[in-house]
Amino acid sequence: MENIISQIVARIIGGGNITPEEAIRFSQAEGADVFDLYRGASRIKDHFVGPQVHLCSIINAKSGRCAEDCAFCAQSAHHTTDAPVYPLVQEDRLLQSARDAEASGSACFGIITSGTTVNEAELERILTALRNIRKETSILPSCSLGIIGYDTAVRLKEAGMDTYHHNLETAESFFPSICSTHPYQDDVDTVRAVKKAGLKICSGGIFGLGETAAQRVEMAFTLKGLDVDSVPINFLNPIEGTRLEGASNITAQECLKTIALYRMILPDKRITVCGGREKNLRDLQSWIFFAGANGTMIGNYLTTQGRNIGVDLKMFEDLGLETVMCAH
Repeated sequence: MENIISQIVARIIGGGNITPEEAIRFSQAEGADVFDLYRGASRIKDHFVGPQVHLCSIINAKSGRCAEDCAFCAQSAHHTTDAPVYPLVQEDRLLQSARDAEASGSACFGIITSGTTVNEAELERILTALRNIRKETSILPSCSLGIIGYDTAVRLKEAGMDTYHHNLETAESFFPSICSTHPYQDDVDTVRAVKKAGLKICSGGIFGLGETAAQRVEMAFTLKGLDVDSVPINFLNPIEGTRLEGASNITAQECLKTIALYRMILPDKRITVCGGREKNLRDLQSWIFFAGANGTMIGNYLTTQGRNIGVDLKMFEDLGLETVMCAH
């Protein structure tokens, strides 16, 4: 398989594409072939996006009571978990969290709310927070407010939002097994509305839900067709009380192979490893950058704790990686 990997890497660097069939074949790599796959993905990353690492941080700005029934989510009202429940936090807290994220080295700060979407009063408060963040910090703010349309996207852009985050979560063919409360097309339409508004879009998913390798590839090609700007890759951290509380569907090597395949399919996109890396990759967390990732989330996630920021920063230093700094 080494020669085939080298040929396809050369094709991608030359401006060509990997096919779905080739990507599915690579997902079955084992032994030494796995390291050839990582090396190829790393070459593609260096060619298209360079060696810098992009860091992002988030705030769980509104938690719990979500009407959606996503099988993995601790914040779903359909599950009984220990996840916190509270309304949208105050604007001054959003601003302070942005300042803290900037001080930690993040280049992007995400305001994340639970629920299908936000109401008008919540949106107005978020717009105020965005204006304050742009005025008083250098960090680039993003939002993840659920399903939105073009008009809302324009208002967010005018207030200073740089990027909208909205995950597809999984492949369309597997989505009904994960969520039954809204159609997949609503998520696709949100991505398209954001792009139409002239904003950057961050969209990816979560792996280890029970999907097949072919379905992981399927979602990657959907994202490619939508021409998203950055792709967050999450790995399931099963939460007690959710439908997937007992899941054990992905290995550390599968995580790394998924990153490598996404780099091959989406060669010039930012690929950021986010939730679940601590649990699923353990001692192999640094390997995400050798497998093709060029970003990661630091600090805590929505309902689970992340790794100590100082430990992550030391990892970047040990790897000789330069992080992207905040800039408008």
